[in-house]
Amino acid sequence: MEELSKGMQQKVQFVTTVVHHPKLLIFDEPFSGFDPINANLLKAEILNLRKEGATIIFSTHNMGSVEELCDNIALINKSVKIEDGPTDKIREKYKANLFDLRYHGDFLKVEKALSKDYTIISHSENEKDNLLKVQYNNGNSNNTLLETLLPLVEIRAFEEIIPSMNDVFIRAVEKANKK
Repeated sequence: MEELSKGMQQKVQFVTTVVHHPKLLIFDEPFSGFDPINANLLKAEILNLRKEGATIIFSTHNMGSVEELCDNIALINKSVKIEDGPTDKIREKYKANLFDLRYHGDFLKVEKALSKDYTIISHSENEKDNLLKVQYNNGNSNNTLLETLLPLVEIRAFEEIIPSMNDVFIRAVEKANKK
């Protein structure tokens, strides 16, 4: 074992851990030391074990893995739990009413129509379309934004920006540190 690479040692440890199909697995930074191919193999096996009914707990700083694998999370900062619950509900809690829009039409008309109730975060143009990142203020909705723009321009794409778990972690820690 000592002569194997760190990644190979972890593979052996993982296999010996799961070979007897335990009902509870606890991992600490399970993807550390793995190349992307082996990390994906490990993720697939963890998902398979979960599908078979195993409870899997892991501690990680890799928020991308959290998004891929976790149904529920607990964020801990300085030994204090600062957030916990289903990942989708936590991401929803931290959203900022931000939207990406791609449209064809006159930016000046859009800017004028949005000036009262919305904040334009960024605007750019390419050869075909305008790209807009917009935030709506309290009291508005996705539909209101679209209703405002539809008479003025051709909407080609509209997507709400939901924060990643990495963004949630940063905001939750910053909020906890202000207390």
